[in-house]
Amino acid sequence: MPIYKAPVEDVTFLLNDVFQIDRYDNLPGFSDASADVREAIISEAAKLAEEVLQPLNRVGDLEGCKRHDDSSVTTPKGFKEAYKQLTEGGWLGLSAPTEYGGQGLPVTLSQTVNEFQCSANMAFAMYGGLTMGATAALIVHGSEEQKKTYVPKMVAGEWTGTMNLTEPHCGTDLGLLRTKAVRQDDGSFRISGTKIFISAGEHDLAPNIIHLVLARIEGAPAGIKGVSLFVVPKFLVQPDGTVGPRNGVSCGSIEHKMGIHGNSTCVMNYDNATGWLIGEENKGMQGMFVMMNEARLGVAVQGLAQSEVAYQNAAAYARERIQGRSLTGAKAPDKAADPIIVHPDVRRTLLSIRAFNEAARAMVVWTSLKSDVAHRSQDPKDRQAADDHMGLMTPVMKGYMTDMGFANAVQAQQMYGGHGYIAEWGMEQFVRDARIAMIYEGANGIQALDLVGRKLPRDGGRAVMALFNEVGSFAKEHGGSEEMKPFITPLSTALGHLQQATTWLMQNAMTKPDNAGAAATDYMHLFALVTFGYMWAKMAKVAQDKIAAGDSSTYLTTKLVTGRFFMERVIPETAAHLARLQAGCATVMELPAEAF
Repeated sequence: MPIYKAPVEDVTFLLNDVFQIDRYDNLPGFSDASADVREAIISEAAKLAEEVLQPLNRVGDLEGCKRHDDSSVTTPKGFKEAYKQLTEGGWLGLSAPTEYGGQGLPVTLSQTVNEFQCSANMAFAMYGGLTMGATAALIVHGSEEQKKTYVPKMVAGEWTGTMNLTEPHCGTDLGLLRTKAVRQDDGSFRISGTKIFISAGEHDLAPNIIHLVLARIEGAPAGIKGVSLFVVPKFLVQPDGTVGPRNGVSCGSIEHKMGIHGNSTCVMNYDNATGWLIGEENKGMQGMFVMMNEARLGVAVQGLAQSEVAYQNAAAYARERIQGRSLTGAKAPDKAADPIIVHPDVRRTLLSIRAFNEAARAMVVWTSLKSDVAHRSQDPKDRQAADDHMGLMTPVMKGYMTDMGFANAVQAQQMYGGHGYIAEWGMEQFVRDARIAMIYEGANGIQALDLVGRKLPRDGGRAVMALFNEVGSFAKEHGGSEEMKPFITPLSTALGHLQQATTWLMQNAMTKPDNAGAAATDYMHLFALVTFGYMWAKMAKVAQDKIAAGDSSTYLTTKLVTGRFFMERVIPETAAHLARLQAGCATVMELPAEAF
């Protein structure tokens, strides 16, 4: 059976030492997250993930969700009980505003909890994650009545939430959607249409599900400029806040899919369902983007989470599985063979995954802190800088971390040889579950196009120039240190590659847009490698300082070795990405469509 141990020590190192979260005590909610409170939250979150959620991961995969003739859906055995523990512990409302019943703690903490839960049971964690994304959209764009009606119960987990975008004929291009909204005399709308791929669209975990639905009001402009957002509850809500009659929304079927079987991915049918407009007419994407951006960062965490749990199992297997002898002589002469951990290629594989995981976790903490600043700071300049960072890094993190999360799950599966292909060992589930993260919330090619087409030129390139300055200043500050040279020299080289790539895009993409399209994915990966390298340099500096102060723990020495591996073996890939993108679009676009 697969194992999982929450990376509590690594999270604590990042929060306390690398990013020094106590420096943010001037922001609302941070003073309530003192060191002892953080320790309690992280340790309890680890216990919930390890003891409650992880044992249900294979159960959920094998049983899946079941739709019944009345269109109701039951979740796998144990999910309802686990969900009750989740809600009773207040985990969903950890970072939600206190005025709606949340605890108001930093998003940085809730993202840590999210990683633990997604590693332990990704399909289960999605129910709560989608609910909090829907809650965020309602808080920003909903009316006071809508917020009062729905948000407190969603924060408490009494009701859950979904996002309804995709239709059978349109995915990313939401301007093509056909779901219609007909205005009623009482100010409500009648919603009719079909949505597909709706995660957690129907289930038995909560008595009501609050759907956020994109639809077009009759007479609205064509395309994306005519799309509005509506709140459509499964059961209508009575004036006293209790659940009333069933609304005209039902689950038509459950998708038969590759992974995340424990989450009900539904076809949702809206048949004159009653809904209410969220925000302004024809401005639906503003509200939905709040939820989508929350979801994209959550999906990036899913990439890390599946990589982490796959790594833990592969490393444990490599320490125990005996096969062959070390190239430098037997390491376990009392046994018939050595454990495969002695082989360089096995170690290369495991270190590649580990180096990704630890840098990705740092990226999550770094960006979560920016989110907290953007939403909580009273300083307009700080909010703007943090918002710039979020806009720039969201497509990078979603795209790269899920690309690599899947690739790492496959690499970890490879460590098992034939056993990795056999279901009872659990590795093939990690591969299947990780695969969806590259697709939903905007396929990764779309993330790359968003990065080069929208995020780079936004505000005259203000966000990317700020990043260049930050990384460059760090490299300059520490470049004279002999101890830091193994980190600063490769980072500086990689930053140079990213700057060259950015200049190339500026010079070649405007006159020939296909150059940007052909370069987008390589640019996104190059960008991510530089930011990961920056995270490793920051972690290395802190680790070196702690060692110099007398801390000789194995954790710190291991951290430095893993970081050096990243700098020697991973970050040089920036050169290949630069070469590929500078090749332009000529051969990519040369063949006629019928030649494929």
